[in-house]
Amino acid sequence: MLELLTEKISGSLEKLKGAKKLNEKLVNDTLRDIRAALLEADVDYDVAKDFIKRLRERIFSEEIKTHLSPTDMIIMSVYDELVKTLGGNASPLEEGVVMFVGLQGTGKTTTIGKLANLMKKNGRSVMTVSTDVRRPAAMLQLKRVSELAGVEYLEFSPDKNPVDIAKEAFEAFKSKKYDYLFLDTAGRLHIDNELMEELRAIKEAVKPSEVIYVADSMQGQEALSVAKTFNEVVGLTGAILTKMDGDTRGGVALSIKDAIGIPIKYIGVGEKLEDIDQFYPDRIAQRILGLGDLQSLIEKAEQVISEDEAQAITYKMMRGEFDLNDLKKNISFMMNMGPLDKVLSMLPGVGSQLKNIKIDQKIFKRIIAMIDSMTPEERANPNIINLSRKQRIAKGSGTTVSDVNKLLKQYQDMKKMIRKLKNQKSPFGGLGLPF
Repeated sequence: MLELLTEKISGSLEKLKGAKKLNEKLVNDTLRDIRAALLEADVDYDVAKDFIKRLRERIFSEEIKTHLSPTDMIIMSVYDELVKTLGGNASPLEEGVVMFVGLQGTGKTTTIGKLANLMKKNGRSVMTVSTDVRRPAAMLQLKRVSELAGVEYLEFSPDKNPVDIAKEAFEAFKSKKYDYLFLDTAGRLHIDNELMEELRAIKEAVKPSEVIYVADSMQGQEALSVAKTFNEVVGLTGAILTKMDGDTRGGVALSIKDAIGIPIKYIGVGEKLEDIDQFYPDRIAQRILGLGDLQSLIEKAEQVISEDEAQAITYKMMRGEFDLNDLKKNISFMMNMGPLDKVLSMLPGVGSQLKNIKIDQKIFKRIIAMIDSMTPEERANPNIINLSRKQRIAKGSGTTVSDVNKLLKQYQDMKKMIRKLKNQKSPFGGLGLPF
């Protein structure tokens, strides 16, 4: 996510290393590089221009003249302006009727299913309905993703008028006292007057608390142009950007708040039902600057491991009692957190280095298979594993003796590393990464 932008901006700031104090030439050169990075990332021209103007003013303002080094001073200034440009604070979804608009092919219907799933996990009640009568397949798609999310889907005949569907769904939503009614609207391959009139009529009928624009983050300036048109007709209150996991540039994310005046509410980060995250401007700014996103990483960890479990594992590690049972448990936790490249991209300084690297999850399955082929005694005390035991383990796990040797060496290396991490306070402080 945003690897190209991270690489370019980090490269611009790298040139500041060693500078003892700021001067106008140094600042101008840095700002020129950052401006070029923003434009290359397909950030709206006016947004990039205003960003650089504000950044220049901040750098030379009295309030920023502190004991910080030139590099830290500019990084802090860039961070603050990135947060502001990205929207400032996180913008939660208001309860009530949420109307989703966007062009066909942006992932709008799938996004509704993802968001419904997330809201249900957060203890909210959700009802969904589709008004896309021109495409019965779209209605069927929403029904399917709603069933996967475990939320109620209101089914109507495609022969029914879209506005009437919206009205009846609104009455059902009120009578059942749900927290949310997610209303999917018709998508088009391009904007037309008929679509806009239909959206305007639906909005007038149900008075939504939110009108959310769903856009493909990789469409760049086209997504902004479409957003402006939707905003003029129905008055958008927020946006959800899909395919952010594949967007290396981030032009739409950095432009939409300043260019359209609406906050980004959520971002799609994969194809699975769970692959949607609330949008936090400060966390995205940290990623862009190569500072990682430890808060999101901690939240993901907390979803798969309880505080008591984490403390128990850490306690064993600090006492030097880390065995292969613990290694298996840690690997299972890591796998449950999602693709490892995504998890590692949240670590400071790692994101941009992973842009061309795809980590094979199968390696973890092989390790677990080898550990499962060991006896309880072997897992607790790997030092007893001799050649004949290795041959048995390899045969039982469908691997080779060489694979078993590699695992045991990595295990010993991890034990050495753990001894150096005795002061580590992270809830996942000792998680071993077996590469």
